[in-house]
Amino acid sequence: MKKVVHAACPHDCPDACGVLITVEGGRATKIQGGPEHPVTRGFLCAKVAKYLDRVYSPDRVLYPMRRVGHKGPFAGVSARATQAGEPDAAVATKHQQIWKRISWGEALDEITSRFRAISAEFGSEAILPYSYGGTLGALNGGSMDRRFFHRLGASQLDRTICSAAGEAGLKSVLGAKLGTEPEQFRHSKYIIAWASNIHGNNVHLWPFIAEARRNGAKLVVIDPYRTRTAECADWYLPINPGTDAALALGMMHVIIGENLHDADYVAKYTLGFEQLREKVKEYSPERVAEWTGIAAGDIRKLAREYATERPSVIRLNYGVQRSEGGGMATRAVVMLPCVIGSWKEVGGGLQMSLSGAADFNSEGLRRPDLMKAALGREARTLNMVELGRVLNKVNDPPVKALFVYNSNPAAVCPNHQAVIRGLLRPDLFTVVHEQFFTDTTDYADIVLPATTFFEHKDLQKGYGHYYVQVSNQAIDPLGECWSNVELFRGLAERMGFAEECFRESVDEMIDLALESDDPWMQGMSRERLEREPVRMNFGDQGAGIRGQAAELRSAGQPMAAVATSSDTAAVPTFEPFLPFARGGFRTSSGKAELYSEALKAQGLDPVVEFRPPLESRHGKRNGLPLELLARKADNFLNTTFSNVPSVQEMEEPGLLEISSVDAQARGIADGDRVRVFNHRGDVELIARVDGKVQAGVVSARLHWAKMAPGFQSINSLTSEKLTDMGNSATFYSVLVEVELSKPKSSH
Repeated sequence: MKKVVHAACPHDCPDACGVLITVEGGRATKIQGGPEHPVTRGFLCAKVAKYLDRVYSPDRVLYPMRRVGHKGPFAGVSARATQAGEPDAAVATKHQQIWKRISWGEALDEITSRFRAISAEFGSEAILPYSYGGTLGALNGGSMDRRFFHRLGASQLDRTICSAAGEAGLKSVLGAKLGTEPEQFRHSKYIIAWASNIHGNNVHLWPFIAEARRNGAKLVVIDPYRTRTAECADWYLPINPGTDAALALGMMHVIIGENLHDADYVAKYTLGFEQLREKVKEYSPERVAEWTGIAAGDIRKLAREYATERPSVIRLNYGVQRSEGGGMATRAVVMLPCVIGSWKEVGGGLQMSLSGAADFNSEGLRRPDLMKAALGREARTLNMVELGRVLNKVNDPPVKALFVYNSNPAAVCPNHQAVIRGLLRPDLFTVVHEQFFTDTTDYADIVLPATTFFEHKDLQKGYGHYYVQVSNQAIDPLGECWSNVELFRGLAERMGFAEECFRESVDEMIDLALESDDPWMQGMSRERLEREPVRMNFGDQGAGIRGQAAELRSAGQPMAAVATSSDTAAVPTFEPFLPFARGGFRTSSGKAELYSEALKAQGLDPVVEFRPPLESRHGKRNGLPLELLARKADNFLNTTFSNVPSVQEMEEPGLLEISSVDAQARGIADGDRVRVFNHRGDVELIARVDGKVQAGVVSARLHWAKMAPGFQSINSLTSEKLTDMGNSATFYSVLVEVELSKPKSSH
C-alpha cells in the first residue's frame, strides 16, 4: 500500500520546510518538499533531500547499549558491527569489546537507580540534562524532557550556545523576535545579507531574492568569509570578524549626519534618538574603516544606498553575535531599519528570527512548577557553553550524571579539550540518546536509540517564516528507537512520578501547546495543522498592512507568491505582515528603544557601542596574529549529517582556508599539512589558499572530532568566554597561529 505523509523538517534551520514522505509497504521510499507550503514551494535543501540515507543508514543506533570497554574515541565505531553482528571486520570485534546490547528495561532500571543513588548522596542537582537544537519540534525539543528534569530537581541548563546573544540584542530594540517575512523580499529593491549565507543555510529565501533581483534589486553581502551567497552578490564587502557594530554605527553616522533618516518615523516610534545621534558622531567612516577593513568611501556608499534605494531590507543571521560584543553588534544592526523607517514598507525592515509570533503554551508543555514541587525552590542553572568548566570545576555539588539528547557536546562545545577531560571522568555517569555513534557517545556509559522525524509526530514552527505545521509520523520506529517524549515518559514511570502530565499522549500535548490567548494563534487546531501549514492569524494586528497591500496592487505588484518551475501547486494569496509599520514594538515603552534603561542597569552602554574583542587583532591580546573563523560547514547542520556518505560528498572537511599573503609569509603552499594552534590546543588541517578569506583571517569548519587526525575538533581552539549579552559562545573571537606541520618521528 502506498501513501504520502505530510511532515515538517525539525532541524535547526530557519526554513522549517513542509515535507512529503512517500511510504510503500511500511518503508519510506521518497522525500520531497511540500508544494503547498508558501515558503518551501516544492523543493528541499541538498542535505534533507538525501534524508532517506540518514533514516536507513546501516550505522543507526537501533538498540540500547551499555559500555563494557574504556571511554574514548574510536574512529572505526560502527553501529552495524554490534547490532547486526557482522563478523567480517576487526571493527566489529573492537566495537563488541566496547558495547553490549541490553533491553530497554535494563537501560531504564540502570539510569533510574543511578539517579536515585546520586540524588541521595549529592542531591538531585548533581544531575545535569544537556540538549539543544537537534530537533526544534515543540514536543521532542522541549516538553516531556523538561517535565522529567523539573520533577527530578536536576540542575537546569542555560541553553545559550547558539542564538541567545543575538536574541537579546534584537529584543533590546524591538522587544520581540519578529521581522520581515520571506515572501516580502520579492518587493525589496536593496537587500543586505549581513553574516547570512542564504545559499547555504536559508535556501528557501533565495527564490524571493532572485525574483527581486530580476526586478532590479541589488544584493549586498557583508561577511568575513566569501560564502556561496557572497559569490552571487552584486557587491561583496569583506569585514573583519567581530566589527559589525562599528560598521552599523558608521552607517548611522552617515545616515543621520546627512539627514537621510526618517524624521517622522523616528519621532513617533523610537525612544532615544537624540542620544543615538550624539553616539554615532564618534564613529566616522574613517575611524570605522580602521576596525572593519572596509574603505571609508564604501561605508558612505553603503549607508546612502541603504537609506535611499527603497524598500531596503536586511537579512541578519547569527554569525554577527558569535563574538565578544555579539549582543551589542546585533543591537546596532537592528537599529538601522528603525532609523530609516523601512518597517513601514512591504519589502522593508529586517529579518533575524521570526519565532516570536507563534506563542505556544510552553509552560504547559514544560511544567516548570514541578521543579519547585521537587526542591521547594528553583534549581541552580549551569551554562551549556561552559561545559568544560562545569564538569571539571563545579563542586557544590559536582555534576555526577550527564544526560545528553538533541546535542553532540563533544564536538560542538568550545574549549574541546576541557570538555573531553570532563567526559573522561570515571565518576561521571553519562547517558546519550542518539541516532548515531557520535563524538559524545564515545564517552557514554549508556547509549539509547533515538527516532528521526520520520518516526514520530510533532508540532513545528519556523524561525524564518510565519507558518505552523504538524509533522505527522510516516513510518514505525526502526529497531527499538524511542522518541524523546517516549523516553522521558518511560523514565518518569520508572522513577514513580505520579503526576498526570507524564501520561499525556502526543496528541494531547499538541492540543495543550496550541492553547493560547494570543489572537495570532486563532484558527490553529491540531486537526487543521495535520493537513496543511497554517500562517499566523495576523488579521489587522500589523498596522498599515492593508494600505500597503493596496498600494502595491495599484502599482501592479501581486501579493500571491509566484510559482517556480519546481512548484506543483499554487500558493495562497496573503496580506503582508508589517509588525512595526506604526510602532507596536513590544518593549516596555512600546517604541523601538535606541536608548535602554535595562541595558544601563546591566552595566552596558544604554545606547550602543563598539569595543574590539579582546581576542582579536584590535584587542589587547595580540600575542597571536590570525583571527580564526570556526565556521559551520555549508552542507551539515552543526555536526548533524556529517557522517552520512552522500552528504559528505558535498563537503571537503579538514581544510584551513588561508589568504595567499598569510600563506606565503609562513612558507605554506596549497595542500600542505599545517598545524593551527593557540594556548588552548592545536589541530592539524590541510591548507587551502583560495581567496575565501582576507589577510589576517583563517577559516576552518566544524566536524566530528572522531573523523579528524588526533580526534581534535576545531573547538580545541575556541574558548568558554561569554558574550556581552545573552551569555552565548564567542566562537568567532579566536586568535591562532599557523605553521607547517612537522614530520612525524619514526621513533
